[in-house]
Amino acid sequence: MRRPLPTPTSAVVVGAGIVGLSTAWHLRRAGLDVTVVETDRVAAGSSWGNAGWLTPPITTPLPEPAILRTGLRAMFSVTSPLYVPLRPDLDLVRFMLGFLRHSTAAAWHRAMQAYIPLNQQALAAFDELAEGGVTEPTHVAEPFLACFAGADEHRLLMEEFDQIRSAGQPVTADLISGDEVRAIAPAVSEQVVNAIRLDGTRFLHPPHYLESLAAAVRGLGVRIHERTVATEISGGTPSSPGAVRIQTDSGEDRLSADVVVIATGAWLGRLARPFGVRMVVQAGRGYSFTVPVEPMPRVPLYFPIQRVACTPLGDRYRVAGMMEFRRPGEPLDPRRIDAIVRAARPLLAGADFDDRQDEWVGSRPCTPDGLPLIGPTRSPRVIAAGGHGMWGVTLGPLTGRLVAELVTTGRTPDVLRPLDPLR
Repeated sequence: MRRPLPTPTSAVVVGAGIVGLSTAWHLRRAGLDVTVVETDRVAAGSSWGNAGWLTPPITTPLPEPAILRTGLRAMFSVTSPLYVPLRPDLDLVRFMLGFLRHSTAAAWHRAMQAYIPLNQQALAAFDELAEGGVTEPTHVAEPFLACFAGADEHRLLMEEFDQIRSAGQPVTADLISGDEVRAIAPAVSEQVVNAIRLDGTRFLHPPHYLESLAAAVRGLGVRIHERTVATEISGGTPSSPGAVRIQTDSGEDRLSADVVVIATGAWLGRLARPFGVRMVVQAGRGYSFTVPVEPMPRVPLYFPIQRVACTPLGDRYRVAGMMEFRRPGEPLDPRRIDAIVRAARPLLAGADFDDRQDEWVGSRPCTPDGLPLIGPTRSPRVIAAGGHGMWGVTLGPLTGRLVAELVTTGRTPDVLRPLDPLR
């Protein structure tokens, strides 16, 4: 059904991560006058310090039956890959109850049906940006290796791949020996006895890629206002029709546009809630740092049991991991960095973990059902584009293209219907 609105000619995008910048790029290419408002700086949030993996074959809902099988007690240990601090927080309680309710096989399968058509288009969306002027490349992972220290540890991941295939998403994965792993990445220690080689993935250098994307967006004539907080969105409702107004903390007059897109990651609820978005967007905080490795691996490595992800970034290796459900603005917890070091040190013998740089924590926007929130809110002029969990980088460019299609045609693309922000 077509939206009963005039064709928009202007838009404000709130948020300058990969989702917001991709949306701005597509809207501008569609002919709209576009402004981006960013609280901090370009890619200051989870778009900066993540592992930079583009992994459509394994992009799946975060709530899964394994959470219930492995037990809940581990969640409350600071050394656990998934950590939930014990504290009074009503939103966190709401999120956890919903998250656990969706950690069933039936709920996972339903959510997976929403991901499959998105995953099929994800890499092509990066190619479209490259053809349109984003100069920083994505790299084919040749190969992507999931490494194991126990001879049978790979079975659980292989079972997950079977589950993904049964849902209808192809996964090409083969088991190789530890010696074959070290032939590809000699810095991997002798403790690694085998690995799963996964095809169909890429990786990128997150800070460089976002800088390149921002340059392409600016090159199209989009204005990016950094260190400008959008404090309130108003208008665009039946009781207040017409342009949407965005109040900022800059002391200037309000910005106004025909459409506003909220792409603020873990902070999405603050601006979207007045427009009917009630689902909790919880910060799933991840940590990373970089280390020198000799010899330097040229491929991504994943240690699934330890939940540690590694990616080559120039002359250093980014080591990332952990998921903790905390408020997004809280400071880095050094105990979580220490937990990553203890987990990865025995497996990556060539890494100097004492020469850590760029220690970072960022907030991935997670939803209780594991699906993003993308589409019109109660106001058709206010669009939500967030809640991607761990898959914001993989799905960011595609999200931008789909949001631009929604804005310019007035129709919600079919692939976005399960992601309704008002669900």
